[in-house]
Amino acid sequence: MAEFLLVVSGCVMVTVLVGLWRVLRGPTDADRMMAAQLLGSGGIAALLLLAVGAGNSAIVDAALSLSVLAAFASVAFALHAPEDRK
Repeated sequence: MAEFLLVVSGCVMVTVLVGLWRVLRGPTDADRMMAAQLLGSGGIAALLLLAVGAGNSAIVDAALSLSVLAAFASVAFALHAPEDRK
């Protein structure tokens, strides 16, 4: 079962890397921010799968830290976004 979780974690990381394209080439800042949030969610999922697969609880702490940073990033973007965005 641990090997399966590690393989699934790798697959999630591949999809996260594919999502990086939208961050780099997004047409608007909002598209880039949404893609960055999806990258954060995928990274959290991959870290949690890796933590269970490897049996290392310290990785769960890293995933929780990443989730807090992702929440702060979205709030900061919403506070500093221009009002007349189209």
